[in-house]
Amino acid sequence: MLRVDRIARHLVVFMPAPDDLRRLIEDARTDLPDLAPLHVVQRVMSINPDSVLAIAQKHNFDAARPQGDGFVACLMLNAAGLAALKTGTLDVSDPPAAMLAGQHERPAGIYVWAVYARRRLAGGVSLVFDRLSSPTYRGVDFYARAATPEGADLLTTLGFTVRKTGCVDLYHFARGPKTEAAPLYDSHKPGGAGTSVAVARNLEDLSRVIALRAAVYMAEQACPYEEEFDGNDLSATHLIGYVGDEPAGCLRIRFFADFAKIERLAVRAEFRNTRLAFALVRAGIELARVKGYRRLYGHAQKRLVGFWSRFGFRIFDGAQELVFSDFDYVEMLLEAEPHPQAIGLGADPYVIIRPEGRWHRAGTLDRSRSRAVTRPSVDRTVAAR
Repeated sequence: MLRVDRIARHLVVFMPAPDDLRRLIEDARTDLPDLAPLHVVQRVMSINPDSVLAIAQKHNFDAARPQGDGFVACLMLNAAGLAALKTGTLDVSDPPAAMLAGQHERPAGIYVWAVYARRRLAGGVSLVFDRLSSPTYRGVDFYARAATPEGADLLTTLGFTVRKTGCVDLYHFARGPKTEAAPLYDSHKPGGAGTSVAVARNLEDLSRVIALRAAVYMAEQACPYEEEFDGNDLSATHLIGYVGDEPAGCLRIRFFADFAKIERLAVRAEFRNTRLAFALVRAGIELARVKGYRRLYGHAQKRLVGFWSRFGFRIFDGAQELVFSDFDYVEMLLEAEPHPQAIGLGADPYVIIRPEGRWHRAGTLDRSRSRAVTRPSVDRTVAAR
């Protein structure tokens, strides 16, 4: 089973620049003498840039000058290419363009063309597989051949099974259709047990948020009403945390040009022996990352700096200390990895118009597209003239 969560903290994957690709191919040829020539790799990448992803250790990674320590190369095969692979007739040293799928075409299969990932970098293969989970690649099976005994061990560890194809062992990793778990920020189901989180969507939800913050900040911390309800609640996204069906905590997120601000975390006193505060913060971080934000900012009470540090927040250079509503605070920042399903320009437009935090499921407007185009208000106006 691929456990990306265990290794993502230590590695990053990214598309290599031309000079970095050249260096990686040259370095890899020592261990992989049958590796395809650089010009072939470049030709494959020109057909589908997702074909090669570099891997680097996070502590060595410099976004200004990214350099890989290893890489994973894949062939995005169309139906003809997959058929040739299974019959052993595909020339993987110089794959024909007619057998490759372009970047915006859904491939019939993904062939793991080459893996150059020594020691700790081997876990980066799982990160690459996770990266290839966009709607275009989701559910597409992986195939591979092992060039070395170490490669065979790695494929087996990752969950590949092997079968004979002619005289060669072909490894297969099935990623067939499956029911995906709901995201952290949309995990609440009425009648469920344990802790869960939901996005506030209506006036009743906003009333729950107001009641929760009044109980925590006004009643417990003696915060004046006008300081707690500061005029920002109608321009923010709110998360509600539940224990069973009982509203037990909340969190507010405000979005700016290049960062999101996590704030107003509140959990009722009787539920602070649960992990609800952790669930709310993790859900808030995930929601912001799905919206494309990688810089998350907050004002942490100085007594709670350790709590926020658990999620990767840090007091950054130049951070200011501040005082408001009778407590001392300090600025903290989390620089997060890109979310593999982050929503941006080029995403499915029906996803973009779905309700906040419900981008993973079809909404009312998705269903309305099955109706014929009638333009009722326009056509009635024209007919009346």
